[in-house]
Amino acid sequence: MSVISSWNLTISLNTTLSLSWRSSLPSRAIFPRPKKSKTLVVLAIALGAKPTVLVSEKLGDAGIQLLKTFANVDCSYNLSPEELCTKISLCDALIVRSGTKVTREVFESAMGRLKVVGRAGVGIDNVDISAATEHGCLVVNAPTANTIAAAEHGIALLTAVSRNVAQADASVKAGKWERNKYVGVSLVGKTLAVMGFGKVGSEVARRAKGLGMQVIAHDPYAPADRARAIGVELVSFEEALTTADFISLHMPLTPATSKMFNDEAFSRVKKGVRIINVARGGVIDEEALLRALDSGIVAQAALDVFTEEPPPQENKLVRHENVTVTPHLGASTTEAQEGVALEIAEAVVGALKGELAATAVNAPMVPAEVLLELSPYVALTEKLGRLAVQLVAGGSGVKFVKVTYASARGPDDLDTRLLRAMVTKGLIEPISSVFVNLVNADFIGKQRGLRLTEERIVLDGSPEKPLEFIQVRIANVESKFASAISNSGEITVEGRVKDGKPHLTKVGSFGVDVSLEGSIVLCRQSDQPGIIGKVGNILSEENVNVNFMSVGRIAPGKQAVMTIGLDEEPSRDALKKIGEITAVEEFVFLKL
Repeated sequence: MSVISSWNLTISLNTTLSLSWRSSLPSRAIFPRPKKSKTLVVLAIALGAKPTVLVSEKLGDAGIQLLKTFANVDCSYNLSPEELCTKISLCDALIVRSGTKVTREVFESAMGRLKVVGRAGVGIDNVDISAATEHGCLVVNAPTANTIAAAEHGIALLTAVSRNVAQADASVKAGKWERNKYVGVSLVGKTLAVMGFGKVGSEVARRAKGLGMQVIAHDPYAPADRARAIGVELVSFEEALTTADFISLHMPLTPATSKMFNDEAFSRVKKGVRIINVARGGVIDEEALLRALDSGIVAQAALDVFTEEPPPQENKLVRHENVTVTPHLGASTTEAQEGVALEIAEAVVGALKGELAATAVNAPMVPAEVLLELSPYVALTEKLGRLAVQLVAGGSGVKFVKVTYASARGPDDLDTRLLRAMVTKGLIEPISSVFVNLVNADFIGKQRGLRLTEERIVLDGSPEKPLEFIQVRIANVESKFASAISNSGEITVEGRVKDGKPHLTKVGSFGVDVSLEGSIVLCRQSDQPGIIGKVGNILSEENVNVNFMSVGRIAPGKQAVMTIGLDEEPSRDALKKIGEITAVEEFVFLKL
């Protein structure tokens, strides 16, 4: 076999995801670009026809005026679901905020005319993305315009809790004058932990530094150089909890961050800490926060977001004396609303013109025959990306990624854009709230400073199967699982499709064979009898089903890597017991 070419997607802008190498990748490489697909652009307006845009919720005037330069604009607010379904068949685009539910019924009622849905804001929980994609409708959002507004609101709540502003205001309005009761604390010299060092988090840090605070931040994938540039130290989650006087939350809501602030986390914070949340309600276990407030572990909390919005009237957290609340006002400034209106109007107009929107959150149409052939490889590449990024130790940045495709097909017979997008998706989505697809993969990677290089290896044999194996390598990073580092010094995972299903076939330099379903435990062990049985017994006691297991070793009696596929997630106690087995040298649990 021979390496014939490599395509370098040199993407390097500084944002939240960064990487650095031990060895250098070539700054330029040559790879024939795949043939352009005529089906890539799926949005087109009939020649000479002026499209109709339905705006179902209040939008800033600047955005409305921009839309009117290109389309007929119908501003119809407070539509019932039935009224929306009736109107939508006459519209080419729909713009909503958070109050309009764009359900499957809406897309079905559009009868194929609706080409783009624009969400004026970040969250898209109110749009049925799956139905949109099935009906060939692009969904775009406006993720950047409210950054400063959200950061300013975080600072407003920070200062409010430090000086008991809300409580003192209510007291005076009740006819009281309780100066001694509402003595506050100074911000100067206090430590603020910014949890999530993305756009909003970094802007909060800048402003807190101006108030004389010591600022630390926790974000396993934030570039250390960007933090240092504004005088912020990146620390572990544990250090952030135990040293902060104030904690400001700015992480996305993902499976990894859901209820991250729970009883266990609150048990480790400095007594008297103050919590501010302008991110997502679900990152805090609200019952646990209530207990921490009642016990005095947390002195005060300021919340702009809640698990359920609006929260029930009987919500004890909202009514707590030491909690300051606002009704999700993070983006609610005149300037932010105008910015969001312009951003979403530009995205919708661009999509109606047939341009690929950088803020798209779902994929364009892909030819059925191509999707059918690549479908199992799409799943494989995404899961390899997810595995690889989870193997990166906290604090290590991810900047250089190399994807190798081994195939008997010629360069012109295999379009890898979809596969590349899925690797990017797997690398970024587990640690971000963004949605990555064929439309926005390169844009999102560029935002996060990700430099992805593709390499093609031509194999002898029949080209009937599109790919023999796919390998993903992350360079110059530390690993949670040392055995995942190959001889080249990179985190390396490799997989192939077997019987239509993705399989992991290599970790580091160890050959393995496990179906990529559910979750995975990787164990490095001394190669000796009985280890598989011990691990199996621990998992069976927890009613965790093992769906696949394999062991790869260097040589008999030497080191081996055991790979275990699980249907359920084991408890921390079970994982701890596995780690306590004498022959187990290291292990890691990975979610797929």
